[in-house]
Amino acid sequence: MSQLSAYERDPYLRALDARVLDAGDDGQPFVVLDDTVLYPEGGGQPADRGTVGGVAVLDVQKRDGAIRHRLAAPLRPGPARVELDWARRWDHMQQHTGQHLLTALADTRFGWATTAFHLGPEVCDIELDVPGLAPAQLEALEEAVAAEIRAARPVRARRVAPEAVAGLGVRSRGLPEGFTGEVRLVEIEGLDLNTCGGTHVACTAELEALKLLGTEALRGGTRLFFVVGGRLRRRLEAHERRNAGLRALLGAPDAGLGEAVETKLEQLRQAERKAKALEEELADRVVESLAAREGRLVEHHFEGRDGGFLQKTARRLMELAPAKGVFLTATAGGQHAFVLAAGPGAGLDIAALGRDLAPLLEGRGGGAAGFFQGKAGSLARRAEAVALLNR
Repeated sequence: MSQLSAYERDPYLRALDARVLDAGDDGQPFVVLDDTVLYPEGGGQPADRGTVGGVAVLDVQKRDGAIRHRLAAPLRPGPARVELDWARRWDHMQQHTGQHLLTALADTRFGWATTAFHLGPEVCDIELDVPGLAPAQLEALEEAVAAEIRAARPVRARRVAPEAVAGLGVRSRGLPEGFTGEVRLVEIEGLDLNTCGGTHVACTAELEALKLLGTEALRGGTRLFFVVGGRLRRRLEAHERRNAGLRALLGAPDAGLGEAVETKLEQLRQAERKAKALEEELADRVVESLAAREGRLVEHHFEGRDGGFLQKTARRLMELAPAKGVFLTATAGGQHAFVLAAGPGAGLDIAALGRDLAPLLEGRGGGAAGFFQGKAGSLARRAEAVALLNR
């Protein structure tokens, strides 16, 4: 492989003819090439995707001084066309260069040092050593970034000897332990010089725009979320489609969507309160009807109710019919529950009956003082359980 890979010589190169030098399988087929346009994961930037010899590249990693292209299928040594997923690469170039610009301005203009960077699939973030940022501070930082994008500052990469780094005013958190060889520097002309191995745009104007999305507190510092370029436009497009749908549903303009949603939510809360009151009233009528039945056992199955409802209903039945036994079951969300209870005048050993009943329901439970409740694995033998209780 040449001293510098094609992805570093020309990050805008989208394809090249290479040769497979080595092929192997370490749990996944991989090849090592004499040159590549595919960037291996590193420095916070994800690995590129693409194809080698028409086979999909699933990952690219540096291992033992070689770049392994992990493939969807094996590939033999020999000539192979390497093609880059350019849309993914361009997105990473925009996000990574945007991070350099954002970090540089946060540090030099505002004194907020970056301690970490994450390039995610939807949004990116940097971690700043500041406990919090006010809206006015975020606005000032975003305006500073916008000004430097408009300035169309050139972005260049070069390599220097390690001993030269100290005298260049390089922004760096230090080189990796055991690092040897030349140090790669990425410069935003007149603004920032940083150690970095990633791919970047050639000019800040190619960032198009950068939008700060918000912050969250993190380990005494602040995580700042952002998107750059194409991601920003796609995000805006998604917001516009969503707003168009909401305008149609709510019959309100953009500025009135929040108020319209709050109105609908309040109407829903009122409807839920009314429905709950009606359900409780209906439950009371059902309980009264069950308590009035003849016989020494009150039994009933409820659909869409849970164990809490059964417990409340059983206790109400014990009040209305203290001389009767109570056996209730319910099913909600595919889960079954049961309650066995009796008032003081029923003369039933509920604990003993509950232990006999639980196996029929493929369940388990427990209780005390005339009350046994639990979960049931099945209600297929419910009729047998009723027969048992009626003996």
